[in-house]
Amino acid sequence: MTARPSAGTAQHDRAARRKRSWLGLFVPSLLAFAVLIALGTWQIERKAWKGALIASLTERLAAPPQTLAPAADWGKLDRARDEYRRVRFAATFDNDREALVFAAASAFRPDVVLPGYWVFTPARRADGSIIVVNRGFVPDGRRDPKSRAEGQISQPVEIIGALRWPDERYWFTPADDPAHNLWFTRDPAAIAAAKGLGPRPDAVAPFYVEQEASIPPGGLPQPGKLVVALPDNHLQYAVTWYGLAAALAAVFGVWTFTSGGRTAHAKPPQADR
Repeated sequence: MTARPSAGTAQHDRAARRKRSWLGLFVPSLLAFAVLIALGTWQIERKAWKGALIASLTERLAAPPQTLAPAADWGKLDRARDEYRRVRFAATFDNDREALVFAAASAFRPDVVLPGYWVFTPARRADGSIIVVNRGFVPDGRRDPKSRAEGQISQPVEIIGALRWPDERYWFTPADDPAHNLWFTRDPAAIAAAKGLGPRPDAVAPFYVEQEASIPPGGLPQPGKLVVALPDNHLQYAVTWYGLAAALAAVFGVWTFTSGGRTAHAKPPQADR
């Protein structure tokens, strides 16, 4: 006859299996808990960073415009310190060299909701230096300059706007199409090169200006003052991650308690008589 395991041996085996099961769930649960806590903390840090960014941009865009520095001092400008600062200068638009940049939704221009283009036009100052200016938005049906001839100003004008630096190019960014006068990144250097501006490369500003005034006859291109409307949802994201971490801890705690109770109160099997 085959010997049956004793009641003590069977209970010991159940305890060992339960310990292995508990450890098998504890390690991945602990890792998941740590990841959720880290994500929540990261969102708290992001909220602090976004708050400081919004405050800085709001201050810069509310300040009165300053006279744009001469070309000799452009190298002293710093993107982190000077982007979005308002400037003013007099220049003449080179309308024959305007470029169309595809207009994606912008948190700084919530007034632009229709598909269309930003009109980037070189503006030449009296000293010969050139600043590429985003004169504003035109809807898709008005991309042809002939359809907005009133706004093609040929005399010198005073331009008020905010300093901006070129867009980053990512792997998914479509390639610019200079042959059809279409760009997908706001890159003054690329536009200047394609339009044959110069003759000295250092005569073209490494930044561009988002024009807010003056408004051209006919209203197109449509300039506009930049506004700070950046989304700040980091607190709710943090609450979500921390909430998931708390839920995971609670579920694991309940499972541990109930499974331990079932094991502790389980009756040992009766030996055969």
